[in-house]
Amino acid sequence: MREVSFFTAALLVLTACGHGEDFDATGTFEATEVTVSSEAAGRILRFEVEEGDRLQAGEPVGEIDTVQLVLQRKQLERQRASVRSGRPDIARQAAALREQIAKQETERKRVANLLRDGAATSKQLDDVDAQIRVLKGQLDALLSTLGNSAAAIDESSSMIDLQIAAIDDRLAKCRIVSPVTGTVLAKYAEAGELASVGRPLMKVADLDHIRLRAYVTSEQLAGIRLGQEVTVTADFGGGERYDYPGRIVWIASESEFTPKTIQTRSTRANLVYAVKIAVENDGRLKIGMYGETKW
Repeated sequence: MREVSFFTAALLVLTACGHGEDFDATGTFEATEVTVSSEAAGRILRFEVEEGDRLQAGEPVGEIDTVQLVLQRKQLERQRASVRSGRPDIARQAAALREQIAKQETERKRVANLLRDGAATSKQLDDVDAQIRVLKGQLDALLSTLGNSAAAIDESSSMIDLQIAAIDDRLAKCRIVSPVTGTVLAKYAEAGELASVGRPLMKVADLDHIRLRAYVTSEQLAGIRLGQEVTVTADFGGGERYDYPGRIVWIASESEFTPKTIQTRSTRANLVYAVKIAVENDGRLKIGMYGETKW
C-alpha cells in the first residue's frame, strides 16, 4: 500500500513539474456578466427569453403591466388641457384699448390742426392728451395682469409636463430590455409572476469578448505589460486543447494570496498578482473553463 501511494505521489509531482514548463500562468475564463433587474413593480405580462438566447443591446424581451400608469398619464393630459384652456388671449383682450388709443391719437391730430387754424383751444388738445395717457395706462395695466396670468398658467402647464415626463419614464422602465449585447446565462422570472423593483429577472454576459483571469508571481510581473500579445491555451478536457491569441488588458495594482485552485510557476510564492487577458471567443470558450497562458 505504501509503495502504491509513493508511486502515485511521485507521478503527480512529475506530471505537475512537466506541465509547469508549458505555461507561465493559469486561470479560468470569465466574461462581463450583467444582472438585469426589474425597474418597475407589477405583473409580468410578457417575458420572451430563454437561457442561451442571444440578445442585442436595447432589445425588448418583456413587459410589466402598465395599465395604472397609462390611466395616470391620460388624467394628466386632461388636466393640462384644462389648465391651458384658461390662458388669456392677450392680443384679443388688449385690442379694444388699442383701438381706443388709435382713435384718440387721430382725434389729437384733428384737434392740433384746428388749434393751428384757431378753431380749437389748448384745453381741448390737453383733454385729448390726458385721455390718451389714461388709455395707455389702462393698456399697460391690462398687459401686466394678463402677462402674469399667462405666466402662472404656463408654469402650471410646465409642472404637468414634468409629471407626464415622469410617467413616460416609468412606462419606459416597464419594458424589459437587455442593456448589453450578449447571451442569456440565467432566467429568474416567468410571465405571470409579480415583479418588484430590484428583483433580478435574468443574467446576460458578453461571451464574444471573454477574458482569462490568471495569476502571476512578483518575479513574472516585471516581464509583462499592458497590451502585450500572449498565447492562451484552453483545456477542453480529454486531451483536447486549443490555442488562442490574447492580449493583456489589466494587471492588478495590489497582490493577493494565491487562490487554492490556481497553479503558479513558483510554488514558493504566497502572493500573486491577477491579470486579465482578452480573447476573442470562437464559440467554444465557456465561463469557468480552465486556461493557460504563455508569453
